[in-house]
Amino acid sequence: MAREVLAETETTSLEGMLVKKKGTASARSWILIDSDVNETVMDIDKYAIMHRVQIHARDLRILDPLLSYPSTILGRERAIVLNLEHIKAIVTAEEVLLRDPWDDNVIPVVEELRRRLPVVNANDVETGEEDESPFEFRALEVFLEAICSFHAARTTELETDAYPALDELTSKISSRNLDRVRKLKSAMTRLTARVQKVRDELERLLDDDDDMADLYLSRKLSSGSPVSGSGAAGWFLGSPTIGSKISRASRASVITVHGDENDVEELEMLLEAYFMQIDGTLNKLTSLREYIDDTEDYINIQLDNHRNQLIQLELFLSSGTVCMSIYALVTGIFGMNMPYTWNDDHGYMFKWVVIVSGAFSAVLFLLIVFYARFKGLVGS
Repeated sequence: MAREVLAETETTSLEGMLVKKKGTASARSWILIDSDVNETVMDIDKYAIMHRVQIHARDLRILDPLLSYPSTILGRERAIVLNLEHIKAIVTAEEVLLRDPWDDNVIPVVEELRRRLPVVNANDVETGEEDESPFEFRALEVFLEAICSFHAARTTELETDAYPALDELTSKISSRNLDRVRKLKSAMTRLTARVQKVRDELERLLDDDDDMADLYLSRKLSSGSPVSGSGAAGWFLGSPTIGSKISRASRASVITVHGDENDVEELEMLLEAYFMQIDGTLNKLTSLREYIDDTEDYINIQLDNHRNQLIQLELFLSSGTVCMSIYALVTGIFGMNMPYTWNDDHGYMFKWVVIVSGAFSAVLFLLIVFYARFKGLVGS
């Protein structure tokens, strides 16, 4: 049930906003999906979007991919502005505007919206019930499930690569393994930051009932709350997708309209479910970070041991060099080609000079080693 892409020759002011604007540099690709899964692919600039959904420029700026805004879910008078990394959408009581529908990460979201947005009439005689969840909550659930599943999949992939690499590093310390673990740790740090932003945004909503109440678009539409901005009410009544379906929006929000208008239990349960899911993903990343930290500590201990061994070897070599230099000094003195009277008829002294000099050098070497161990400079 896909609606054809709007042509450039449409004449009405509302339809004119949906026309592809080839000459507008700020035009972006959007897909509009209503509750009947009628789809419209549009190239539309930000001013037409602002006029259509009645939001301010600062709210639309959150969806700009050129600006690094954190994950955000904002409730406005007639729309929910949602920025969850690659998922950038505007949700009204009867429509979803999703940015960059041809992106590889967004295509599965579009498919899920097609499946989940229609109100399902259950023909099963045992239940005989109808899905009464408001349209905006069904769309919000699709987006939350998509981003949580996306991060869970990335975390699983990272765990699959990281744990074997860390185990290999502990068994063999090499430049290749160290560089591999360094790249995995950088990827984990970036992913943790992204997951943390989504978790913080859900936690912020759960901590503020007023912010959650702002997301009940069908309730506000059914209660006839005033719309800020001139011409907004007329647009909603004249819209082919909203004005003709206000009665169904009232039925879809029947659960939330009755009783206290500040009751946010339904939305709170929805947000808590995905908060627990994203929190579980963050816990997995935290466990992975702790495993990496433990591995780094182990590697540092191993490197310290190797360093100490090198220091001991250097000390032994230096001590041996000093002792041998003394022996070489004696050899050099007696090897000089100079006439000495005391050298005549004393050839038997040669062996004693060699023995005494060698013994003295060996004893000096042992004394240096024992002193170093006594001071704790080398291991026992």
